[in-house]
Amino acid sequence: MILTTIAQRRALLDRSTSVAMIGASPNATRPSYFVFSYLRTRGRYDVAPINPTTDAIDGVKSYPSLTAYAAERGVPDIVDVFRRPDQLMPIVEEAIAIGARAIWFQYGVINEDSIKRADEAGLDVVVDRCIKVESARFDGGLAIGGLNTHLITSRRRQVTSSPGGGLR
Repeated sequence: MILTTIAQRRALLDRSTSVAMIGASPNATRPSYFVFSYLRTRGRYDVAPINPTTDAIDGVKSYPSLTAYAAERGVPDIVDVFRRPDQLMPIVEEAIAIGARAIWFQYGVINEDSIKRADEAGLDVVVDRCIKVESARFDGGLAIGGLNTHLITSRRRQVTSSPGGGLR
């Protein structure tokens, strides 16, 4: 299902704890690094980079592929994608092959055939949205910037320990 509403995206983020980020970069000037770093340091998600050109980003092991990630850590709740639109179909096929349940295409990462394929395979699909922005919106992170967060509470979620020892 293509998630088009705020409520749908919030429900996906609420039920998710792990994110495999395809195209996460170790270059601190890249948006993919900033999003990776933000999500990781907020402690809500277990975020891992998928990037065959690096062994680790900020001390977090990088995997050469989704298949390698899934073999070691299981299926991620969300596959977040920072790749050119013409490179998406193999990523979608790999996400389907490992049994992913959701795929998130960042701003400008739009390929209609890949979106359709992911949707038809039963994945939850988010298109042309930033997972960092949406996460910050729901956790109150955008409120400090004065943006409309659609929140009806001023309470922030508490950070808790996860079974693996990380923070959520």
